Amino acid sequence: MALRNKKRCGWCTGDPVYIEYHDKQWGRPVHDDRLLFEFLVLEGAQAGLSWLTVLKKRENYRKAFDNFEAAKISCYDDRKINQLLNTQGIIRNRLKIVSVLVNARAFLAAQKEFGTFDKYIWQFVGGKTVKNHFSDYKALPAKTPASQAMSRDLKKRGFNFVGPTICYAFMQAVGMVNDHTTDCFCY
Repeated sequence: MALRNKKRCGWCTGDPVYIEYHDKQWGRPVHDDRLLFEFLVLEGAQAGLSWLTVLKKRENYRKAFDNFEAAKISCYDDRKINQLLNTQGIIRNRLKIVSVLVNARAFLAAQKEFGTFDKYIWQFVGGKTVKNHFSDYKALPAKTPASQAMSRDLKKRGFNFVGPTICYAFMQAVGMVNDHTTDCFCY
């Protein structure tokens, strides 16, 4: 069956960017710290916007934020923040941009404490993917007890833009939770 004719989760529109993301990333376990940080930043940037909007800006974010290298981002100063506020192709919201710097510092502290951010973040699902069995994407929860616990702990550690809904979307994105619907070919 041609890739375009495959049955996908109902949220996956016909946009090629969405299809690529759905088919090759969403719900697949991520254990690379840099990529985990990238998704945490992007999920925070998405707050109040569509995920497709953020996905279409992803390459611009990689360029603007030093390929999500937390050590580099943690050293950003006011001059760099002002530069980012004028950077085309990213969401130019001061709070969201500053949160990347704040989150980079908190991310590095978590890495230092746990050895890797991966080890820290995956503890919220016991180290393995939770596979749900929803037949309709509209039944997917916006948050769960695990995402609420993650949110509380991240906030306690100084992270921003990490509410329970953002945390659940992050968990889905990095495969901590597999919420592909039962009729989706990725299920």
